[in-house]
Order: sequence, then structure tokens, then C-alpha cells
Amino acid sequence: MSASLRMRDKTPITVAWMTERGPSKVYPYSSLKQEETIMNGAEALLQTLIGCGVEVCFANPGTSEMQLVAAIDNNPGMRPVLTLFEGVATGAADGYGRMAEKPAATLLHLGPGLANGMANLHNAMRARSPVINIIGDHASYHLNYDAPLTSDLEGHVRLQSDWYRFAKSAQALAADGAAAVQASLNGAGKIASLVVPADHSWNPGGEPVSALPKPRRNTVAQGALEDAARALVSGEPTALLLGGSALRAENLDIAGRIAAVSGARLLCETFPARIQRGAGRVTPERVPYLGEMAADMLKDLKHIILIGSKAPVSFFAYPDQPSWLCPKGAEIYAFAHPDGDIDTALMALLDSVSPGQSAAEPVRQQASLPPVPTGALTAEGIGACVAEALPEGAIVSDESNTCGLSIYPMTSGAAPHDWLSLTGGAIGQGLPVAVGAAIACPERKVVCLQADGSAMYTLQALWTMARENLDITTVILNNRSYAILNFELYRLGVEQPGPSAASMLNLTNPELDWVQLAQGMGMPASRATSVEEFRSLYANAMASTGPQLIEAQLGGL
Repeated sequence: MSASLRMRDKTPITVAWMTERGPSKVYPYSSLKQEETIMNGAEALLQTLIGCGVEVCFANPGTSEMQLVAAIDNNPGMRPVLTLFEGVATGAADGYGRMAEKPAATLLHLGPGLANGMANLHNAMRARSPVINIIGDHASYHLNYDAPLTSDLEGHVRLQSDWYRFAKSAQALAADGAAAVQASLNGAGKIASLVVPADHSWNPGGEPVSALPKPRRNTVAQGALEDAARALVSGEPTALLLGGSALRAENLDIAGRIAAVSGARLLCETFPARIQRGAGRVTPERVPYLGEMAADMLKDLKHIILIGSKAPVSFFAYPDQPSWLCPKGAEIYAFAHPDGDIDTALMALLDSVSPGQSAAEPVRQQASLPPVPTGALTAEGIGACVAEALPEGAIVSDESNTCGLSIYPMTSGAAPHDWLSLTGGAIGQGLPVAVGAAIACPERKVVCLQADGSAMYTLQALWTMARENLDITTVILNNRSYAILNFELYRLGVEQPGPSAASMLNLTNPELDWVQLAQGMGMPASRATSVEEFRSLYANAMASTGPQLIEAQLGGL
């Protein structure tokens, strides 16, 4: 079988297409006219996706997807990127969507393959990234036999999809693909999943269809605009809490002008999917991860205006600690939904508080670099080195976890860059998101700040970085433990964990050798145990291109 049949010589070849009752419709190849094409469902789907602007497919295919693999081979408009684990494929699609602002496709194998990718689909959903999952399924007539890989696929799909559909025929498959693209572009971005039974891929009769219109984003209601403007000029402590596309440089500038006129504070959500920051840009205060610190930051506010964000809540529940972090009595304004037209909403709000937009200049971040220390390697030392050599236009994929508490603020005055955060809290995001960001923006340097424990969830991403020759510098922050969990255990009152508890949170015995792990996947790698070593290795990496890994051994061990 082939994705499409084309006459290449006069050798008689017989091709049998499969139907739900087995092989039928035997075509002597020699009877086809020169260059005549019989298109199957997979070919029509792929050509439709390409026509809709989908250019990349992050794939970990299996037997049920072979027709789709063959179709990619015949259509150079789709770039296939092989990943060795489905969690890398879905995480890479997330990173691509955040930076390209359009969807990539994933190619996943049945229910178990989708399940393997589900944690990073959770993160992508929280990031509101546009992603299209193409999930192969058993041939429709084969499902009755309950083969070993048969599962409750609809149950799996429903968990991490904003939109899903099960293809019904080869003839309808292309239209299903166009609908999936449209669904993925709804609002800020959605997870669209299309399940493709194998026989609908290989059966003939498919025809590509045109792209569907991109959904329009809702505008802010006049009443909501008036309420927000009234709060801003009330004279009472007010904050704009920004998220989503409100954190793009142009929108931050508008928000900064609103703040300059009204005296409002500018805040951003704790884990933004993408924030454009650095010297010359408006820099909002980031709501802290720790609930008690966030509550303290917000305690004096009387009005909180949500623009592309949700009201802040504690990441986890703790004994005798509040889950809702906004101060009692404060008014919360759901002004601009993350899926709404945030650009227009911000401009309208600026015009309401400053007619004619003759607003004062916003406060911009000054170019500033923290001093680089010497000696044993610490998070502060890494942060200073990263800020010092970060190229303009760089993209930072941040899963630094505990180290990020120091690194993030230390890079605020670095060269202008984009910062991508762990939106949904499901660890194993940093490496795959870096892959997707690098493919979306090949002209930009990508820096992945990656905690060692989290990196082991999607270690296979290093292989894809090497295979695709992506310009990613991965910094493994090696503290040989799940440091965030040690911290959380302490917060629950366990100051001196016993040996059994401690053994569940450390990554020693044996220790992970990140240099060897990276080299085993074809990536150049080196190790730093002091600030001086790290500073030199990192500066060299920023001045060169291609994938490489630096193992930063914290504490100099």
C-alpha cells in the first residue's frame, strides 16, 4: 500500500486497497494513466493540514500511523520531527505553538501513546497553546476483536482536549483535519485531537479541502470596560494582573501607560506561558509561587483587574493557609478573558483613563547586570552568568524550579528576550518546549534552564535536539535532588526527614552523569563546578551555534 499511487514505469503492479471487510478493489498499476493519482485519506488529510498552514509534525508513530508516515514522505511541505517519547512530541508542540502562534501537529500511537504525552498536553492546555493531535487508532473493523492495544480511547482523548473528533471515513478525513486546525486557533489557542482509524487512512477517495476561517476573539463588553476604568481612577490601590498575550512587549507597553496615568501596579501571573522581558521593556511584578508571599504582595489591593489571567490561588493547599490569595473585600474584575481580544481591550482601557492616549511614558526596565561572583557554583552565580551573556532575542525555556527563584529576577535587566514558564506544573516540560521553540524560531538562540530531576522525565528530547541540530544550550541545574519537594516537606513541618523519606527525594546512589547522558545521545556536553568554569562554558555556548549541554553542579560538588 502507498499514500498515493503514481505511474513511474510500465511494470505491471497490482495494488489492493483495504476496506472494512478486507482486501478489495484490485487495481493493475499498468492500467493507471501517466501521473494519475489515487489519493487516500491520509494523503488528503496531510495536504489539507499543509494548506491550513501546519508545517511541522512532532511524531512518535506506530503501526496504525504508517499511512500518515508515508503521506509525509510524499509531501515536502510538512517537516517531520521524530521524538523518542510521546511526552517530547506534545511538549515540543506546546513550545512551537507558544512561539509560532500557530499549531504544529503531533502524531501519536493509539490510547497508550496519547497517554504518554498527556502530562505535557496538560501544560499546553494551561498555556493555551494551539496543538493538533493526530492519533492513530485500530482499523474500524478491528476494534471488535479487542486487540492488546485497544483502550478507552475516547476516555483518553477527552481528558486533555478542548475539541476532539473521531474520523468516520477516508472521504471525510480532510474536512476533519480542517476543522481541527480551526478549533486549535479558537481564542488564544486550544488542544484539538483527531482520532484516525487506520482504514480511513489507507482507503481511497480522500480529497483535500480549503482552510476554514480563523475564529474571531471576543471583545470586552462596554460595562466591563467602564467598571475597570472606574476602578483605575478611584484613587484606591489597584493592580492590573496580566497574563497570556497581555505579556507581549507591545501590550506591556500599553499596560505600562495605563499604570503611569492611574498609579496602578502591574502584576503578572506566576507561570506565564510567554513573557517578553529584558532591558527597555515594561516589567510587571511576578506573583510569587509561595502562597503566603503572594498573599502578602496583594494584601493592600482594593481592586484587581484581570487581563488575560485568572485570579491568583495557592498552587497547593497547606494546613491553616488560604487557597484564595486575593485580599478579603477586594473587588475582582474579569475584564479581558485569556481567549478574548486582549490587544483591543488594552487600547480601549488606555483611552478610557487617558482620552487621546496622551499618557505618560511607562516605566521601562533599565539595562542592568548583577555582579558575577566567584567560587562554588550557586543559583545566584548561574543567574548572573546567564544575564551577562544572554543574546538579544534569545528564548529561555525555564524549568529551573527552585533555582529559578534566584535566576528569574537576576535576568530582568538582560538583553530583551522571551521567557517560557512551566504553566501547568507537570514536570518534564523544559527540554521539549525548548525543542519546539527552536524549530519555530530557528534564527534565535534558545536557552533551556532545566532542573535535573525534571529533566529525567523527558531526557529523550536531547536526542531530538542533536538529530535536528537545533541551536539550544541546555543548562542542567544539578543539585542531585528533588529540591522543590525537600522544600515542600519542610513547609509541612518535617524539618528533619528520616532516611526513608530522604531517600525518596534525593537523586544519588547512583548519581546521574549528565555529560555521559548527553554524549550518549549525540550531544556535546561539559561540566562546571565553579562560577568561573560555568561563566566560560556558557559564554562560549552563547557565541556558537548548535546543541550543547552544560551540567552545572551546584555547590561545587
